Amino acid sequence: MSENVSAVQPPQAPAAEKAPAARFGGRGMNIAIAAAAVVAAAGIGLWMLQLSQGLALTNMRNLDSWGLYITMFMFLVGLSAGGLIISSVPRAFGVAGFGGISKIAVWTSVCCTVLAIGFVVIDLGQPLRLWELFAYSNLSSPLMWDIVVLAVYLVLSVVYLWATVRFEAGRASERSLRLISVIALVTAVLVHSVTAWIFGLQAGRAMWHTALLAPWFVSSALVCGVALVLVAVIALRRAGYLELGQENVVKMLKLLGVFVMVDLYFFGCDLLTEGFPGGEGADVVAMLTSGALAPFFWAEIVLCAFAAVVAFVPALRRNGLIVAASLAAIAAIFCKRVQLLVGGFQLPNLDYPAVMSGSGLTEAGAATHALGGSMVYFPSPIEFGIVLGVFGLGALALLLGLKYLPLRPVPESH
Repeated sequence: MSENVSAVQPPQAPAAEKAPAARFGGRGMNIAIAAAAVVAAAGIGLWMLQLSQGLALTNMRNLDSWGLYITMFMFLVGLSAGGLIISSVPRAFGVAGFGGISKIAVWTSVCCTVLAIGFVVIDLGQPLRLWELFAYSNLSSPLMWDIVVLAVYLVLSVVYLWATVRFEAGRASERSLRLISVIALVTAVLVHSVTAWIFGLQAGRAMWHTALLAPWFVSSALVCGVALVLVAVIALRRAGYLELGQENVVKMLKLLGVFVMVDLYFFGCDLLTEGFPGGEGADVVAMLTSGALAPFFWAEIVLCAFAAVVAFVPALRRNGLIVAASLAAIAAIFCKRVQLLVGGFQLPNLDYPAVMSGSGLTEAGAATHALGGSMVYFPSPIEFGIVLGVFGLGALALLLGLKYLPLRPVPESH
């Protein structure tokens, strides 16, 4: 692997190794950290405003009680689970990995998990009452299952990263690291399955109530997780943070293509199962293909197709197109999350001519805003601002980890 090159070089190799590190951790890194901190601080300020005036500042109402925050929660859980899965699978099964990127993949998982939990806290509206979730918890609720599994998953991700660092330093056995990787892998699959069950076990929502949702969530996690790691390692290689053979990049790209095709297969199965019998399922399919959510539906199809073509056509496997395909795959999964969450509320499940939205009695769908077309929900500016701030916080955590934590690949000597 490329990181083993330094072990066989002449004595001048250490000096050569320091050059990329100096290039990476220079002024540009400090500027990026400062910019991320400013964005995060602005987001925190907007969150304080939301806390003082309540969730009425958002466009979530009775008709659409979940919005952009929970969409981002679903999206980030997928990013985190996918990163840990591609890191732990090679270790768990004793197969070749991807050139020493394990620690970077796990750190991206940790950052995404923290952000996902943060969006849940923001969506609560009053975080000072967070303790009530545990004091009065209902263990028969999938929401409580998700809280428990997410907490365990975050701890396991940190433990797995710590164990990997100790193993590379010769302070931990390969057997213990493999055991932790197996547990982390099972938890990564479980965390996305439980997140899917929050939606899939709601019989009153036709779009959500399907047994396919859990494996579909796992496949989506693999798509965006691999895509995120691809973007990260290509950027870090260009910045001089690590050396990574192009064969490892291509290997991950091929995996991305396979996962994209599996995800599209699940999508097609779900559409056929819903639409073929007619009735409410046909309404769901019509809403996706030609209704309010059609732009997100067709964007997902086009973006996934583009990612698959780049993955499977050797002539297109250039770094610029690989990054574009990875970003397209991530955007496609985000479009799917929008379809799922907004679409679940798009079809009223109350047999009444009107619903309560905001402070008055209005026609169904009256929560629509100009930018949202015919959708029942479109985020308010403060929601977009808070989301941007949370991602700024995630970028800050990622950059600080890259600067201060031992995440660089080391020569394999064990």
